[in-house]
Amino acid sequence: MSPLGPFARVEADAPVPGAIPGVRGAPMRTPIRTTDAATGPGLWPALAGRLLTRQLWIELYGLPGYAMTLKGRPAQGFAATPRDFRPVDPASGKTLLGGKFILAGSSLEAAAPEDPWNRPSPTRAFAVELHAFAWLPSLMLEGERGAREALRLTLTWATVFARWSPFAWDPAILARRTFNLACAARRMGQVATEAERLRLADVLGRQGRQLLRPPGGVAGRAERLAAAAVAGCVLAGAPGTALRRKALNRLPAALSRTVGEDGGHASRSPEAGLELLLDLLTLEDALAQLSEALPDPVRTAIRRLTVAARFHRLPDGRLVTMQGGGPSNPARVAAALAHDEAADGEPPVGTVGGVARIRSPLLTVAADVAAPARGGWSAAACAQPLALEIVCGRDRLVTGCGWTPRAADRQGLRLAPGHSTLTLGESSIGAPLGGWKGDLLGQRLIGRPLHVEVHRRDGEGAVWLEAEHDGWAHAFGLLHQRRLYLDQRLDELRAEERLHPAPGQKDAVRAIAAPYAVRFQLEPGVQASLARDRRSILLRGHSGRGWWFRTDGPDVAIEPSVHVDDGLTRRSLQIVVRGSARTDSETKIRWKLSPAGAGGDPT
Repeated sequence: MSPLGPFARVEADAPVPGAIPGVRGAPMRTPIRTTDAATGPGLWPALAGRLLTRQLWIELYGLPGYAMTLKGRPAQGFAATPRDFRPVDPASGKTLLGGKFILAGSSLEAAAPEDPWNRPSPTRAFAVELHAFAWLPSLMLEGERGAREALRLTLTWATVFARWSPFAWDPAILARRTFNLACAARRMGQVATEAERLRLADVLGRQGRQLLRPPGGVAGRAERLAAAAVAGCVLAGAPGTALRRKALNRLPAALSRTVGEDGGHASRSPEAGLELLLDLLTLEDALAQLSEALPDPVRTAIRRLTVAARFHRLPDGRLVTMQGGGPSNPARVAAALAHDEAADGEPPVGTVGGVARIRSPLLTVAADVAAPARGGWSAAACAQPLALEIVCGRDRLVTGCGWTPRAADRQGLRLAPGHSTLTLGESSIGAPLGGWKGDLLGQRLIGRPLHVEVHRRDGEGAVWLEAEHDGWAHAFGLLHQRRLYLDQRLDELRAEERLHPAPGQKDAVRAIAAPYAVRFQLEPGVQASLARDRRSILLRGHSGRGWWFRTDGPDVAIEPSVHVDDGLTRRSLQIVVRGSARTDSETKIRWKLSPAGAGGDPT
C-alpha cells in the first residue's frame, strides 16, 4: 500500500476548481495578480525549516519499529464516557449500517464485512472525514449494533494503518480521530470481547501519545492537546493518568496563544473558536466524571470563547461567515452556548476577534475590521478586508460565499470577490500559498501586511462605524474606507464606500482609472428584483419581508454567484456595483438598505 494509504489516488485526481464569483470568465486556477510577491521575507525560513523537519519526521515515524515507541503501559479498561456536545444526525448512522459512507458530500459503498480502508476515497474531503472518524458519533446512536460495527471498523483501521503514514496520521486528522474515538470507546468496549477491549484501549493510547509528539505547529496545538487530554480521561489507571497530566500541563500555554483576551481565536475564524469551545466543554465533562477539577486556564478559555461565540452569533442563530468560518449550524451554536446563562441576553458591544457589530431593532450588521491572520495561523484566513454581513430580522440577506478549509478545492473564494466588500482591478490583496510551498506549509494566506483603522460612535438613536484599510495602496495608491451609519429608529443602514489617495502615494503611483466593484453576496434563497430606475433592488429573505437596496453607483447588476455550505456548492446571487476610480483623486459610492413599504419605495 502507498504510504498515503487509500488516499493516494485521490491526490492524483484532484477536483477541478470552479469559478470565482464576480470575476467574469476567470476560473480559480487562473492566476490573479496580487499586490504581494509570491514569497514574503519570512516565508523562506519557514519553508527551509519545514523541508528539513518534515522529511525528518517522515523518515523517523516511518521506521518499522516506530510503533513500539507508542505502546506504553497497557490500560485495562475505560474510566469515563465524555460527552461530545455537538448535535448528531441519526440518519447518517442508519445509512452507514447499510454499508454506505456519506461524508463531505460524497459517498462510498462498503457494506460489512468490507471496509473503506483498502480502497481509494472519492475526494480528499471525504478521506479527511473518513480518517478523522467523523462517522463515529452517528454510528454510536444505533445502539448495540452500531457499537459493534464501530468496533469492527476501528480495529480494522488499526490493522491497516498500524504504521505511521503522512496522511492517516496527519496531526489535524489524528486529533479529530482521537477525540471521536475517546468519546465512544467505553460504549464500544461494552460490546467487545476481552481481547478486543484491550486492543481498543491500546489503539486509543497510541493515538493520544502520538498527539504529544511533533510535528504539528502552533496552530492547532490547543486542539491536539485537548483531544489527548480527553483520551487520557477515558483510559483507566496509570496509562490514562500519565497521558492526561502531560496534555493538561501543556494545554494552558497553547490556549494562551490560541485564545485572545476577547475570546477571539488566533486564526480569526469564528468557527474555529466554536469548535475549540466544544472540545473544551467535553474535556470539562470528562474531568468531572473523574472528580477532577478543571484547570483555571482551561476555565478561563471556556469563558472567553463563550463570550466570543455569543458575540459572533447573529439573530438567525448562526455565526458570522468571515475568515474561514462558514455558515454554521444553529443547533451546533446553540449546543456550544447551552451552558451560558447569558446566552439569550444581549451580545457584547464593540469588537471581538476583529469583528465589529452594530444593531437596531431589525438590523444587525457585522463587519471585518482587522487584518487576516498571518503565518501558520492563516490556513483559513481570507483576503476580504472590511467584509460585511447584514441580517434583517432573522433573514441573513448580505453574507459571503461561506468558504471554509473543508472547501480546499475552491481557494478562489478566499479572495475579495468571495465576500461583500470592494475590489480594485483584477488584483487581490493576498492569495493562498500554492504549489510545492503550499504542500509544505499548508495553504496559508500570503500578502503584504494589512493595516486597518476603525472608529465607532454611538449617538441618540444612531451608531456610526468607520473602517479603513491600505490593502490597495501598493498597487493603486488608494485607501478604502467604509462608512456605516445605522439609524436605529428607522432601521435604515446608510453607507459610503470611499476611495482616496494614501498619504505619500499620490506621486508614487501613476495616475490611472482603476475599475472597482462593490459586491454584496446574497444568502442562497434570497430573491432580488431590479427596479425600473436601475438603481434600486428589492430583496426578500426567507420570511418574505422586503428590503430596498439603493445606490448611486454608475452600474448596478444582479449576477450569479456561489455559496459553500458544509463543503457543497450552492447557487446564489450577488449585487455588484461597478465603476471606475482615478488613483489621483477621491471616489465615493453611496448605498443604503431600508425596509420596504416605509415610504418612498421605487417603482
